Amino acid sequence: MNALILLVPLALALGLLGLALFLWTLRARQYEDLDGAASRILFDDLPRKDLPQ
Repeated sequence: MNALILLVPLALALGLLGLALFLWTLRARQYEDLDGAASRILFDDLPRKDLPQ
């Protein structure tokens, strides 16, 4: 029973931390362009000019 005194506040704190981080990513617009990242892998990178060919 004494373990619950420690574990319940710890679980609540971790849940609130996860919620805060999720809201921070929403505010930073991390989920705006989901299709762009998926299609960006299909295109070749531009060749670098400093590499010998």
